Amino acid sequence: MNISIFGLGYVGCVSIGCLADKGHKIIGVDINSQKVNLINSGKPTIIEKDIDRLIENGFRNKMISATTDSEKAVLESEISFICAGTPVIDTGHLNLSSIYKISEDIANGLEKSHTFHTIVIRSTVSPGTNSKVEKIIEEKTGKQPNIDFAVVSNPEFLREGTAVLDYFNPAVTVLGSNSKKGIEMLKQLYAFLDAPIVITTVEVAEIIKYVNNSFHALKISFANEVGNICKTLNIDSHEVMRVFGLDKQLNISTYYLKPGFAYGGSCLPKDLSGLKTLAHDSYIKTPVLNSIDESNQNQKDIAFSLIAKFNKSKIGILGLSFKKGTDDLRFSPAVDLTERLLGKGYQVKVYDKNVNLSNITGTNRQYIESKIPHLANLITDNLTEVVTSSEVIVITYKEEVFSELIEEFPDKMFIDLIRILDHPENNNYEGICW
Repeated sequence: MNISIFGLGYVGCVSIGCLADKGHKIIGVDINSQKVNLINSGKPTIIEKDIDRLIENGFRNKMISATTDSEKAVLESEISFICAGTPVIDTGHLNLSSIYKISEDIANGLEKSHTFHTIVIRSTVSPGTNSKVEKIIEEKTGKQPNIDFAVVSNPEFLREGTAVLDYFNPAVTVLGSNSKKGIEMLKQLYAFLDAPIVITTVEVAEIIKYVNNSFHALKISFANEVGNICKTLNIDSHEVMRVFGLDKQLNISTYYLKPGFAYGGSCLPKDLSGLKTLAHDSYIKTPVLNSIDESNQNQKDIAFSLIAKFNKSKIGILGLSFKKGTDDLRFSPAVDLTERLLGKGYQVKVYDKNVNLSNITGTNRQYIESKIPHLANLITDNLTEVVTSSEVIVITYKEEVFSELIEEFPDKMFIDLIRILDHPENNNYEGICW
């Protein structure tokens, strides 16, 4: 198929590489010329396992290109994916302006088209967005939804750090649309996946990402609170949660049920906020959902207090992005912790091999510049320099070399926020909630 993908961030870039790998001809679209130039040079716009190989191969085989010309992209494709970011705003709602702007751009192309076109919304959106996109295109083009074009909700469930693996191996593919033809086109597109395709209502497809990520956020905070209680009682919190996770019939998933540091990233905070706002707008009380962010903030407070109790001024942070294997700094709890330490007068050095400030663009750059404007003076790719110049070292994600440092530097204090050691017995080591 000929496919256009609007938005060359995480979801868009991964989609381009994976779909091109399956033999589809892809044209990426973005207003950011730097991202367009990267794709047109055979390079990805993100740091993600395997995506560089997929983009390079697709570009070399002339299956991948990119442009800022949205009309051209629409006219050269039969399916258009919307993969734009939808950041949360002060009210707790999602900023959907990019979705509607792209819808208008697609409509400009469809005005000149005489073939059926399917628009697929991959972005996380509020219920009702699909209908609004339909209306925008219908009013601008005079074309009839489900006859001349289709709008399909197809939420993505990609984890940063394993996005390519997740794309090729989803647990489920969710499709919601009022168009049978649109659904059939997507079923054909995803025929290579060894996973169930669930056809549901548009509204269910639109809200499922909120529900999934709010539950994931709940699981993380729940496990952290269990860990904090267990630590006080000198009980092995990871053994408690291991036993808890053995119940696959009711507890379902063990992935997030690991006591540790706060959650972060671009999805969990945003989608939890979105679900709470939906309830608020309908005058529904949600005390459990409302307490999750408070608990998550408490976990950040616990981490800060753990550092502060050692009365040392030189702090090393190993890992600044919100999780291993990505350069995404948005809503990273490590960024919040670093910002707080700096505000309290601590001397901070940061190591993160994936974070190259010269390559960070868009909302990721805007976020870190608003939080730590002088990060360039703090961050380095020299791990030894960070460790030797610090008195307390904070580990935020798992790297084998990090665990070796604990033995190598017995005079340094290591604070573990991720459980890098299974059975720690070192005197220079302390876990956040075990």
